Formats: sequence, structure tokens, C-alpha cells
Amino acid sequence: MAKSNGQFVRCLITALATGIAGLVALDTRFVGAANFRKLTGTEIRNRFAGKQLTDEIHYRLLYEKDGTLRSFSMGVKKTGKWVVEKDELCLYLGENDDGCYQVTRSGDQIELLPMGLGGPLDGILQPAYYGNGDK
Repeated sequence: MAKSNGQFVRCLITALATGIAGLVALDTRFVGAANFRKLTGTEIRNRFAGKQLTDEIHYRLLYEKDGTLRSFSMGVKKTGKWVVEKDELCLYLGENDDGCYQVTRSGDQIELLPMGLGGPLDGILQPAYYGNGDK
């Protein structure tokens, strides 16, 4: 019985330690989120022109310098336009959730927060890749 109680206590301590570690990791994520800073219209234009926003798996949005927007998402290609209006990035691909986003940045991470319909987007900005070796 004493051996069984000892095992129970060790399991309980392990479970508590795991739970606390999970909470610390979760708290660290929220602290990181607090470091996101809203970009101005000029900063958006300078950072996005000639670049692509991607999650490196599911999508990439290519922002050409002339305002052309190319979307590559889950095997579907679309072409539209992007513009900066005041301090918001506006994306037009002919979809129901076309519209403008507030742009925030923390290090390499970019977050687009919709001002209307649609969900947020997040990813990293990197040099545009055109698929033919050009960047």
C-alpha cells in the first residue's frame, strides 16, 4: 500500500508540474502577443511592396509593387489588387471577405486584423517568389 501511495504522489507531482509548465508556456505566448505594434500606412506600403506574406504551408499573398495582389492558397491561384488606405491594408480578390485590415508586427511576425468580414491572417513577410527563380 505504501508503494502504491508513493506512485500516486509521484504521478500527482508530475501532473501538477506538467500543468504549471503548460500555463507558463501559455503566459509566454500572451506576453509575446503584447509586443505586436500597429503599422502606419507608410510602413505598410514600404514593408509589403515586392514581398509576400505566408504561413509557409497553406497560403502566400504576393504584393507586387504596382498594386497587383497574387494569392496562392491550397492550390488555388487568384489575382486581385492591394492598396493602402490611411493606416490599413486593403485586399481585393473578388471574395466575400474582401476589405481592409489593420496590420501589426512583432519581429518577423505580421498579423492582419480584419476591419470587416473575414478572419485574421498571420504569417511572415519575405522576398516575393514568382515560381520561376525570380525574387
